[in-house]
Amino acid sequence: MSSWIRRRDHNLFVNAFVLLVCGLIAGVVVAAALFPYAAMSGLTLRAGEEAFASLPSELKAFKSPQITRVYASDNKTPITQFYDEFRSDVPLKDISPHMRAAMVAAEDREFYKHNGVDIKGVARALVNNNQGGPKQGASTITMQWVRMSLAYSATSPKDVVEATKDTPKRKLTEMKYALELEKQLSKDQILERYLNIVPFGKQTYGVFAASRVYFNKSPKDLTIGEAAMLAGIVRAPSGYDPTTSDGHEEIRQRRNNYVIPGMVEMGAITAAQANEAIKTSIPKKVRPISNGCVSVAKNNWGFFCDYFYRWWMDRQEFGPTAYDRERRLKSGGYRITTTLDVTAQKQARARISDLISEKNKNALLLAAVQPGTGKVRLLAANRRYKLDDPADPQNKISSDPRKARQGIRGSYPNTTNPLLTGGGDITGYQAGSVMKIFTLVAALEKNYPLAYTIKAEKRYKSKYIIDSGNDAACEGTHYWCPSNSGGGGEGVYNMWSGFGRSINTYFVPLEERVGAENVVAVAKRFGIQFRAASDATLAQPGNAHQWGAFTLGVSATTPLDMANAYATLAADGMYCPPTPIEGIVTRDGAKLDVGRSHCIRATDVDVARAAVDAARCPVGDSARLGSCEGSTAGDTRRVVGHPVFGKTGTTDRDKTASLIAGTTSLVVAGYLVNPDYQNHRDRLRHEQVNPAVYRTLGDYMDDKPRVQFKRPENRKIAYGDRRSIPDVECDPLGRASNRLERAGFTVDIGREVDSNCPAGTAAGTDPSGRTVKNGVVTIEVSNGKSTDPPVIPGVPPSTPPTPPQNPPR
Repeated sequence: MSSWIRRRDHNLFVNAFVLLVCGLIAGVVVAAALFPYAAMSGLTLRAGEEAFASLPSELKAFKSPQITRVYASDNKTPITQFYDEFRSDVPLKDISPHMRAAMVAAEDREFYKHNGVDIKGVARALVNNNQGGPKQGASTITMQWVRMSLAYSATSPKDVVEATKDTPKRKLTEMKYALELEKQLSKDQILERYLNIVPFGKQTYGVFAASRVYFNKSPKDLTIGEAAMLAGIVRAPSGYDPTTSDGHEEIRQRRNNYVIPGMVEMGAITAAQANEAIKTSIPKKVRPISNGCVSVAKNNWGFFCDYFYRWWMDRQEFGPTAYDRERRLKSGGYRITTTLDVTAQKQARARISDLISEKNKNALLLAAVQPGTGKVRLLAANRRYKLDDPADPQNKISSDPRKARQGIRGSYPNTTNPLLTGGGDITGYQAGSVMKIFTLVAALEKNYPLAYTIKAEKRYKSKYIIDSGNDAACEGTHYWCPSNSGGGGEGVYNMWSGFGRSINTYFVPLEERVGAENVVAVAKRFGIQFRAASDATLAQPGNAHQWGAFTLGVSATTPLDMANAYATLAADGMYCPPTPIEGIVTRDGAKLDVGRSHCIRATDVDVARAAVDAARCPVGDSARLGSCEGSTAGDTRRVVGHPVFGKTGTTDRDKTASLIAGTTSLVVAGYLVNPDYQNHRDRLRHEQVNPAVYRTLGDYMDDKPRVQFKRPENRKIAYGDRRSIPDVECDPLGRASNRLERAGFTVDIGREVDSNCPAGTAAGTDPSGRTVKNGVVTIEVSNGKSTDPPVIPGVPPSTPPTPPQNPPR
């Protein structure tokens, strides 16, 4: 310890003497100088010593607010920090000796001599203040720390006021606590606590924060001049603010004429060091203090940070109210490791930038989730995560005509809306046929196999009732009659081909047979939130049975919702709630079991594996159990280079476009939407959203091993109960139809073909042999044109050669 620090006397006689003197001060000085207050409080001259002795002396345990730091998944890359008070405790050994000396010189030069209370100073201050002299505090460093600890340990605003208001009773309480505290802690321990709690202005608390903000360095590296300036601020942080013209001169005078000379007087520095220290420049600007998601280290991490913040605020584990949860985040001193993959995030943002500008009114949104964990790996958009400055707005006028007439600006290029994850006013977007996956899963759960066939029409008359005036109603009826995107699409499909080519008129009748309420129930199990009020009403059990259009994706979802829903399939049917958390460590080093997804079974393993097999078709991969016969995003498999599954989606008049693509390692969902005005007239194309999704997935999978999707254990989920198809060749069509229906098949009359059978009879069936129970069997109609080779006069008809009697083995 430095020579300027004197050893204090801890003997019982001195402590008893100090206590007695303080009692006399309490009784005599206070009562004489401030009799009206003394009369009110009961601290009369006669009872002075007893009243002082009766004051509490044991401080409540407390922890001063600390910065919570948030890191990426590597546990090294800082994303941002949250705080109410910018503070981070450091041990005394990591604080410059100059800082310790400067604080003692500035605030309490008798610190190493007294036992917590400067008796003469207290008496002098009380008398001086009562006689109208310059205001004197006479609080020692120990007493100041006591006052701040009482404020931080307060449990109500009233307690905070009681701990800080300027009254003799408060001063006496501080004295009593200070005397007791000095019996329990060494001077260095008290000084360490004080340096870590005291405010330095500019929203900084404690020497770590002050060193960073004013000088951008660690407290152990502070010079004499820097330390003296910081110590000088503490007396009146707003008055000694070096960033103001008056404050800059005030702190210079205090540092050079009071603090540094005090350090010389104490023997902490030499006169030569003092002369050099006063030459140290005083900053006029300070380092900006980042706080929260608008201050992330890289702007494109803002949407992920916002998702983390909303996740925290929804967790009851962090407090019963929103106020409690936010206070805990901003004062708890946690080290939070998130799931954000900074490399994948950077690549996704770059892929988006290649395809669409930040100034485009349409938003290209990407969200990615790891199957089996729910870990959110990236959230990227062609937007800057930023509040648009009302004084200098950069955002364009809203594309919503109603808002435009009012001069309201849109959300591009700057926004802090949770576009990718939902929340607040963001309920999501219609994403189209990506929702067909829930109908497919519901059908598999109801024992409809992948091979189940339906004859799809150009336009299908459903049993779902809608307003007869709706364009989607069959003419003259109130029945919903959907058609396929682009028209056409009629034919016989199974789940592989129907999903691969996204045939609406296959999935609507499939939904009818399964029950729309069961399809909606699957979506709920897979994490769809139904944030829009109208969707929530339709999704209720009593209403869902009439929600025929649900399979075509008319409900609002977010990219994160759908990425995680498809990730549930890749995880063999285990639904893991999406999470931004890898781990949370308290300031004391304890690990919290909060944030890890507690996965639950959403569907059977074989159902999930069968659904993935069908979902390989839309993205150009090959199903392992069936035949795809077409795709809607065929480049995906080629670019990703791994076994892949997924689905495209488009809404009416192309108001949105979407693609979801995934492997066993990652699922990426991409939406192209207009978040400001979803009822726009533009046609949004897959040429932007598709490459963004599959290139982002390809980037992520570049160095990963190729992992094949697993086949279901029970093959019946793919092929069902297969039955023999009766031979109806040359039967009249009516008889052929009856025979097939009795055998358990759905009959379709197909096209005319060349056949030796009489014209208008059954030439055969497609398929022939065997097919799935209740599947479609098409009767091919004979046109009566023989398929036998023509007979040429003089040339005998050919006969097959006679096989040898003893063929070679």
